[in-house]
Formats: sequence, structure tokens, C-alpha cells
Amino acid sequence: MSYHRSIRVEFNHCDPAGIVFYPRYFEMTNSVCENFFREVVGYSYHAMMADGIGVPTARLETDFRAPSRLGEVLDWTLVVERVGGSSVTIRQEARCGEELRVTARLVLVWLSPEGRPARWPDRVRAALVSQEERGA
Repeated sequence: MSYHRSIRVEFNHCDPAGIVFYPRYFEMTNSVCENFFREVVGYSYHAMMADGIGVPTARLETDFRAPSRLGEVLDWTLVVERVGGSSVTIRQEARCGEELRVTARLVLVWLSPEGRPARWPDRVRAALVSQEERGA
């Protein structure tokens, strides 16, 4: 099972040629992760920040396959590939219709209030493992 989210390409995402400026894709991948944690994992970034913790991106690999243009809707898919002791590997793909536009593999790390990697809380880990098993 995978998580899905649609994002319309807006003017603020584009360069003067009207195509998505590549750093804006990173904002979109973060938005997809943020909504996944809120809607599926049940622990929003807002709540994490209030608790003094977070899940920053430690690694990001991206392949840009085709340009995306102003007004198009990108259908993002998120799959949990691997849950580690304090990290999670997530694969994301964005398509417009059938055309693959971008793929990204992210590693997020659970940080303690001291800003150090720490083990996932049991309920968060359980939600991530459940998604990993569904994605297999």
C-alpha cells in the first residue's frame, strides 16, 4: 500500500520558462512526507515540533525524468521501503497522468529533544512498519 497526494504546479513553483524549478520538487517531497506523518502515522510535524523533536532529511537522491509545467497536477506516491532503528527510507514518485516526472528516495531520521538520532517511539515505529509491510 502506498500513500498518495496530488499537488498542482503553481506559479511559485516555476522558473521564468514556466517549468518547475528543481528545488521546488524538494519542497513538494517534504510536503508529501509531512502530510503522510499527519494522516497515516498519526504524528504531525506540528506536534513533533511542539514536543521538541523532528524527522529531518538525512539523505535525498533524486532523478528528474521530465519537466512539469504550470497548472499541471502531479500525483505523488510515497512508499515506505525500510524502517531502521532511528531512520526510515521512503521512495516517492510524481507523475502527471502516466508520465513519470520525478523519483526521490529520502532517508528521514528521528531526532530526540537533544537533537541526536534516537529510536522510534513504539507507536510511530508500528505505523511505519505497517506501511513498510503493505508496500512490500
